[in-house]
Amino acid sequence: MVINSYITQTHIAPMLLSKLALCQGLNLEQLFWLSERLRYKTFPEGASFITAEQPGEVVYIILRGTVKIHVEQVDGTDVVLAILGAGDTVGEMSLVDSAGRSASVLTLEESVLLWMDRRTFQEAMQTIPMLALNLVKILSGRVRLANELVQALATLDVYGRVARQILAFADKYGQTSPEGAAIIPIRLTQGDIADLVGASRKRVNQVMVAFKQHGYIAVDQNCRITVQNKEALAKLCR
Repeated sequence: MVINSYITQTHIAPMLLSKLALCQGLNLEQLFWLSERLRYKTFPEGASFITAEQPGEVVYIILRGTVKIHVEQVDGTDVVLAILGAGDTVGEMSLVDSAGRSASVLTLEESVLLWMDRRTFQEAMQTIPMLALNLVKILSGRVRLANELVQALATLDVYGRVARQILAFADKYGQTSPEGAAIIPIRLTQGDIADLVGASRKRVNQVMVAFKQHGYIAVDQNCRITVQNKEALAKLCR
């Protein structure tokens, strides 16, 4: 999707909003209501636009790009909680429970984000029931993925954990190529995958090399993964 064709300096096209998971099932009037209140901003790679423990005043919707949700530990290590791509929401928890930000969020590449402030978000939740239902579905899906990741960390070796994570991204974001492969459009470096699966970058590199040699996956120069053999990866998760 060409994002710029749906955005002007003062208006977000309702057609663009209708493609987002958060806005599924909204009627035209509701989409127009949101389009008049949402704003957008382009962030460069490496921009930290949410900081842990700060008050949450804005919720974001990713239109294009990839972001990392992470928590810095006292010893300087970094725990990656999730990597999100187009269509996901970011920062909604603080606006729901009025607590501070639970984690920091960093762009992994240039990203285009929609945003709305707390007052608009709360009004939208109260006046558009379908929007609230969609948010519940999004958060439930995120919890389900987190539960599966915890199970994988406890029961699988590093090959299985990496395979499980790649399949999760393919299921959520995958776009089918003419050859039937699943192209994951978000940027996934070996370091980020290592942080997600609880392994060293060196070990993950060995796993990824093996996957490529066996023809399970392909990786382009922009760290986009194409899953060529889902069945083979799935076997490693059992």
